[in-house]
Amino acid sequence: MPGPHPDAPVLLLLHGWTASADLNWFAVYSTLAEHFRVIAMDHRGHGRGIRTFAPFRLADCADDAASLLNELGINKAIPVGYSMGGPVALLMWRRHRDMVNGLMLCATAGSFSHSRGERMAFLGLTGLGALARFTPSSARVFLTERLFLRRKTGKWGPWAISQVELNDWRMVLEAGHAIGAFTSLEWLKEIDVPTSHIITLRDPVIPVKRQLALFSGITNAHAVRIDAEHDAIVAQAPQMAQMIINGVHSIIERSDSATA
Repeated sequence: MPGPHPDAPVLLLLHGWTASADLNWFAVYSTLAEHFRVIAMDHRGHGRGIRTFAPFRLADCADDAASLLNELGINKAIPVGYSMGGPVALLMWRRHRDMVNGLMLCATAGSFSHSRGERMAFLGLTGLGALARFTPSSARVFLTERLFLRRKTGKWGPWAISQVELNDWRMVLEAGHAIGAFTSLEWLKEIDVPTSHIITLRDPVIPVKRQLALFSGITNAHAVRIDAEHDAIVAQAPQMAQMIINGVHSIIERSDSATA
């Protein structure tokens, strides 16, 4: 979305696991575009994202994001990472530092799998991903229907269902394992760009303590809290949009102060 003027700051929206960019961000697109130029992309295997037989890697998603900016002729952007998009944003800073003006991190963590039970759950996703990789296409369709599309309930409109049906579930399952294996805790202190965080206080997907560990691990980070669950970006879209706008303006102000 072009934003209010050609020189407006660029936001690169990075969506969460199992979603598409539109499914994650549709409720805030127009509000964000009143202030910024807005770009949103589908990660590998999600929505209309890249399909490849190579195993899913979060680092590849970060490289894809940088390649998209290059293709669009954009030198600098502020990645806005929601849930799984948070690790992608962090890796984009680590692998493409010169393209990142700051990080806007929402309902996310620097590490997702601590207990043995959590690690085993993510390993189980790897096994399902391998099954989907090597079974015939009819079996992959069956796997998709059984594991995911059974969520077709009255809460899901036809458009949302159509977005979910676009996913390559083999890659999405592998993405689940990649999330479980991800950790940035050893290098968070190296982050040298301004960061803003939105912490979802009633989040059953990413516990508050994990979100706070990410926030506290980054030097001079700023955070706000919202009394919401993991779907806050849709369920409380107006408030979330304003928090993102405020967080990005804070990033820009701190960046300007550092270079003054």
